[in-house]
Amino acid sequence: MVKALKIIKFMIAYQIEIPGKPVVFGSSDPAFRGDKTKYNPEELLVASLSSCHMLWYLHLCSEAGVIVIDYQDRATGKMGETKDGSGKFNEVILQPKITITAESSLEQAQQLHDKAHKFCFIANSVNFPVLCQPSIYY
Repeated sequence: MVKALKIIKFMIAYQIEIPGKPVVFGSSDPAFRGDKTKYNPEELLVASLSSCHMLWYLHLCSEAGVIVIDYQDRATGKMGETKDGSGKFNEVILQPKITITAESSLEQAQQLHDKAHKFCFIANSVNFPVLCQPSIYY
């Protein structure tokens, strides 16, 4: 459930409440009078794409015997704005840096990104490209 939390000086904040889970506090982007200390919907969408890809990737690596030691992503989104003030994402770029064990196959670890992308529910639900540019190390 999303609830409007408060409106102060034209700044809108909200909270996402899901039973049994911590509350997520959000706001609009600072460019739209938002609170920069809270998550905005655009950040949450990019984070959803990144985490969905990561979870599928780790699952597939586990099944394939590729042992991941570390996984960090620097996901970014590119947006465009129209003359009337509306906008949309043009693309999201995932840039995961993965460390695997020396016994794991670097080639297989690379190939599993394509499969993870194919299985990601979030990436399959958006109408813009989601690109993955992984770096994999031993």
